[in-house]
Amino acid sequence: MRLDQFLSHSRLIKRRSQAKLACDNDTVFVDGYLAKASKEIRPGQKIKIEFTHKTLEVEVLEIPRGSVRKDKALSLYRILRDEKKTVELD
Repeated sequence: MRLDQFLSHSRLIKRRSQAKLACDNDTVFVDGYLAKASKEIRPGQKIKIEFTHKTLEVEVLEIPRGSVRKDKALSLYRILRDEKKTVELD
């Protein structure tokens, strides 16, 4: 499954278009490397997303087939790190 599809199916990012944009803006990493939206994702890989106010790192546990219910989406990954970023004011 493509990275942008996984991010939207797992509800880590709301829409696939937003997931693709995040990849294009160099804020998504897979196993420590910048990742394109088209990267194929497999169980065991680690995904790190640099949001504006937080950093989220997850491990892929399962690749979904087709649509995913909201309660099932949480079982697709395991959160490894969820850190809020501090905002520096000048």
